[in-house]
Amino acid sequence: MQKIAVITAGGLGSRMGSNIPKQFLLLNNRPLLYYTLNAFMEAYYDIQFVLVVPSDYISTAEQLIKDMNIVAQTKIVVGGISRFHSVQNGIRSITEQAVVFVHDGVRCLVTAELIIRCYNQTIHLGSAIPAVASIDSIRIVTGNENAPIDRDRVKIIQTPQTFLSDSLKKAFEQPYQDCFTDEATVVEAAGEKVYLIEGEYSNLKITRPNDLLIANAILNERMNKTKE
Repeated sequence: MQKIAVITAGGLGSRMGSNIPKQFLLLNNRPLLYYTLNAFMEAYYDIQFVLVVPSDYISTAEQLIKDMNIVAQTKIVVGGISRFHSVQNGIRSITEQAVVFVHDGVRCLVTAELIIRCYNQTIHLGSAIPAVASIDSIRIVTGNENAPIDRDRVKIIQTPQTFLSDSLKKAFEQPYQDCFTDEATVVEAAGEKVYLIEGEYSNLKITRPNDLLIANAILNERMNKTKE
């Protein structure tokens, strides 16, 4: 089945304290977005991309996909006012039946292995939502009160959140709701069940400056293992 990765890179990344959107910040002299796209290429050479970017960075995105020689398999779409609307803009460009990966552009350390596992589970179950167990103690705050909860029942959700295109496109026909924090919540609201899959602790979302330092260390470790 056709494989399409909707890469959400429409944010401006204000928490990074940079004038450049974080997806275009450099890691080992390459934009974060390069590593994200490359991981999907390593998983499936014939994958199609829908790249969602800020309107002011279309030319930057065009240059990147040209440098990566993936112009023919990439559509560039302008992001919306929220993640929901950015993803909605992206999936509206999908016309064929496919397995659709929706992935944060700044989760640049995702591996081909996870992408392939998400694809395989989606073929069998209809969806794959990467998740890892919480390693921290968790408390729920209600007003001025707080209480611990069993962290073994808590999962940290990642991307690529992966679905069959028919169910994903139908779900995104709904009006936006504040509870839509990711694609899984949108699909669930449309009456579909979603299925978790084991994620990767290294699949970080680059949000703050310290995350870049961690990502650089992980990337260097991977490069050293490849040389061995």
